[in-house]
Amino acid sequence: MEREVGVKRFFLGVMALFFFVFATSLSGSSAWAGEKLSNSDCIKCHPTVVEQNMKDGGKHKTAVSCLDCHRGHPPMVPKEKIIPKCSQCHKGKPHFELKNCLGCHTNPHTPLKITFAGDITKPCLTCHAAQGKELKAHPSEHTKLACTECHDVHKKIPNCLDCHDPHLQGQKMKDCLECHPAHSPLVITYGQDIPNAYCGACHGEVAKKLQANKTKHHQLACVYCHKHQHGIVPRCQTCHGAPHSKEILSKFPKCTTCHIGAHNLVK
Repeated sequence: MEREVGVKRFFLGVMALFFFVFATSLSGSSAWAGEKLSNSDCIKCHPTVVEQNMKDGGKHKTAVSCLDCHRGHPPMVPKEKIIPKCSQCHKGKPHFELKNCLGCHTNPHTPLKITFAGDITKPCLTCHAAQGKELKAHPSEHTKLACTECHDVHKKIPNCLDCHDPHLQGQKMKDCLECHPAHSPLVITYGQDIPNAYCGACHGEVAKKLQANKTKHHQLACVYCHKHQHGIVPRCQTCHGAPHSKEILSKFPKCTTCHIGAHNLVK
């Protein structure tokens, strides 16, 4: 009987020693000894998550650490309590009042790798309000589209020519943006270096008349007279002043009565 008791005590002692060695090896002889975890401990079990955060973590990498968000670890803290709510840190702005953060920010360890599901507009405008106001103030076909119709990936600037045919063969996206702002495309503005060929792509008949004309108007760029904004029709007097006597001007107040038209000018 005494021999059996001794054998049992021996085996219980061996098992206790085994579990102590196993536990201290798992924890690096720190957390199991009653000490707190450090951020350097996280990579031991979560290398993939730490790698994601180091590569694309944004402020989740630079402004907070693992333990700033995950305050505790099982078994000391239940698993359902170590996953923080976004509102723990993100508050005070309209965007942070939106529901279902993980619908776009699918991985909180890479928060700016944003993915969109479906047509989304209102959530976008909580950060990009100026673009929303511009679309509303200047209605166009673009106003009818969801933001994600063009920006299907966050921060993606789509190529105009993915949807629109160019006015002129060989035009690139940068040529489109010289005249058409993306969020108010019908508010056409331009600089003084726009070639006549760009204007002629839409105003073909006018361009042909001007090209065939032998007066000084033939030598001018379209944007020399039609300055800065599409649709502006300049007054002849802006350049020519009053070239005729008062008597002639009183009888013929309109220049085009005699000179036909600015693009088909008759001397």
